[in-house]
Amino acid sequence: MKADSRIFGKIEIEDDKIITLEKGMIGFPDLNHFALIYDEEKEKKYNSIMWLQSMDDPDIAFPVMMPHIVKEDYNPNVSEEMIAPLGKLTPENTYILVTVTVPKNIEDFSVNLKAPVVINMDNRKGVQMIVEDDYPLNTKYMMCLRQRKKRRVNKICWH
Repeated sequence: MKADSRIFGKIEIEDDKIITLEKGMIGFPDLNHFALIYDEEKEKKYNSIMWLQSMDDPDIAFPVMMPHIVKEDYNPNVSEEMIAPLGKLTPENTYILVTVTVPKNIEDFSVNLKAPVVINMDNRKGVQMIVEDDYPLNTKYMMCLRQRKKRRVNKICWH
């Protein structure tokens, strides 16, 4: 599948790499096909921003990252009804991402732990859902990093 992405220019993604979100992203229900774009070198470190690029609308790409960077023990409770269409999920085939907000002021860089994107990597089906847990919509990333360095404890900061 080809796309002329606003951010990445002309890209071609193999069909078997396309992630399908039948209900789209929250607020974008008609965008159902995505490619996860990342720097392969940085991805191995699990601490970089990746992009969930819409293949339906080249102007739309969501910055995402793995939630464990901010909250090491992130394990949201999800509705069985919501994840049923993804098929059998196992620790080996489940990939969880959270959306990122990157404003002009880097101190306000935040992640949304309340609405993760859950993907079954075996069949490339995914869903973004609002979890039942009391996770915040905006977790300040920079503050968490400072607290993590200061305390050397991997706990979430709730700001």
